Amino acid sequence: MKNDTLDEWMATVEPRLGPLSAVVDDFSGLTGVTVDLPTTLFLRARLAGYAPPGRSSAGGSCRLLATSDGWSAVNLARADDHASLPALLALLGAPHADLPTAARRTTAVELARSAQLLGIAAAALGSARGDRGPVRAERHGAPRPRTLAGLRVVDLSALWAGPLCARLLGLAGAHVTKVESATRPDGARFGSPAFYHWLHEGHESLVLDFASGALAATVADADIVIEASRPRALRRLGVRAEEFLAARPGRIWLGITGYGRADDRIAFGDDAAVAGGLTGRDAHSDPVFLGDALADPVTGLYAAHAVARAVDRGGGELLCVSMAACAASLSADPVRPC
Repeated sequence: MKNDTLDEWMATVEPRLGPLSAVVDDFSGLTGVTVDLPTTLFLRARLAGYAPPGRSSAGGSCRLLATSDGWSAVNLARADDHASLPALLALLGAPHADLPTAARRTTAVELARSAQLLGIAAAALGSARGDRGPVRAERHGAPRPRTLAGLRVVDLSALWAGPLCARLLGLAGAHVTKVESATRPDGARFGSPAFYHWLHEGHESLVLDFASGALAATVADADIVIEASRPRALRRLGVRAEEFLAARPGRIWLGITGYGRADDRIAFGDDAAVAGGLTGRDAHSDPVFLGDALADPVTGLYAAHAVARAVDRGGGELLCVSMAACAASLSADPVRPC
């Protein structure tokens, strides 16, 4: 991606960035870390040589599909998603049709619901607007005033949003350890090596057999945990956010999800952006994608700011960050951030 193309991408989203710019400015004021928004939002696209997206996402896995009453995004990001496509068509009552044809015969909500039943990330356009603010904070432990410098961060997340949060906390002086499962490495490792290095530069890397019980021992040493898992998945491994927070004053647990910790729907950056209404318009006023998986870096920035704010309050907090709600905060009809 040339610089003039990067400028084109930034110009497209810049009118939406007011709330995000305020979050970034406050994060910088709290930590002294300067955030370059164009690099943060579009470095992956530049390194991959992506062209600005249209009805298909920059990475190509997510599509905006016209339905009988609007638009939905369906994200076939994994091999299992493609394998589930016949089952999705059957659920939609169109087993012999292609997906765009089947989509036009159903509603946006029904298309997204059917896909999510099969574990495919999907969302009706704007369906998450007004649901909640980007961050919810719950106190589960005693506060202890500290600064980020020297705090131990265990990053259990993968891909982009959580690792971006960890990168920013590391730049603020925290000691970050990235933890991966021996059987399920971070999918970002299979993308741009330069982008992966940018996200994780200077962090310790630890690969564990999660079934051995080693994860609980690793988390026990942390001051801050970043994760993007379903709560029940971590509980099966002996890790509970509420117990972690109650065990020692000042700790912080950051959970990143698509739609909230009580909602099991999965989400990736492109479909979460659509759920939040963070899309552009083409010459026909039909929706198009903005940026590259835009809800991912937007969420990473909101998450880092939420942690910095929680540290400033003394910690003891469970922070719930919703990707769709973060995107909604920048949509044409934003919700008010918490």
